[in-house]
Amino acid sequence: MEVEAPRVARAALPGQFVIVRADEPGERIPLTIADYDAAKGSVVIVTQTIGVSTRKINALEPGDTLLDFAGPLGRPSDFVTETQGGLCAKRILFVAGGVGAAPVYPQVKWLHERGVEADVIIGAKNREMLIMTDEMQSVARNLYLATDDGSAGFRGLVTELMKELIDNRGQRYDEVITVGPMIMMKFVALTTKAYGVKTIASLNSLMVDGTGMCGACRVSIGGRTLFTCVDGPEFDAHLVDFDEAMRRQGMYKTQEERALHKCKIGL
Repeated sequence: MEVEAPRVARAALPGQFVIVRADEPGERIPLTIADYDAAKGSVVIVTQTIGVSTRKINALEPGDTLLDFAGPLGRPSDFVTETQGGLCAKRILFVAGGVGAAPVYPQVKWLHERGVEADVIIGAKNREMLIMTDEMQSVARNLYLATDDGSAGFRGLVTELMKELIDNRGQRYDEVITVGPMIMMKFVALTTKAYGVKTIASLNSLMVDGTGMCGACRVSIGGRTLFTCVDGPEFDAHLVDFDEAMRRQGMYKTQEERALHKCKIGL
């Protein structure tokens, strides 16, 4: 969805997010920016219909409006502050799962525009669940696809494809950046730790209010309690307590199921 938001578009950097609210009773949805065009004044977001709020957002038609579109929020990706020489000397691999491909795209695009070519793995359950492959192909050095059922690209998990690239195809990486389901990022981190490769994970799916006020996105990083929305959303993946993060992610599951039930029966 392309949203007209000139001030957000002019200030956005890779890795940041926006808070979206469809209407007055709607919840605050944190969405990592999937693309932005400062000259055009637009920001692209990608949403998967799961609960009540994403149903409301995805029901909008061209010309409709969102109640709130606040941002950019969070800290931008660390690499935006690195020198050109330092970035060009690195071999970077992005690992995206599902809709995680959306926030990875502006990061790869930003690097590409500065002459830095990165490799990208996009994983999904099947071919139909893959998104933004054409866009990614245009900015990535190499794009690798992995599907659980083998309907597109490598048959298997993204971690298995990572091992295949490093062990059998002669690829070497200095840094891995991963965005996707929490369980996927956990195992990406475990895999890269064995290779001694620095790894960054985006924990944007933990956030609720996006300002640090609610405390719902608390996460343990190397034994320290930090807030995903103001201290992140990107962290050293080898220091993240993913098990705690996954437990926290399920805190509001009951409320979400109740709200979805009411929506389906028209209450």
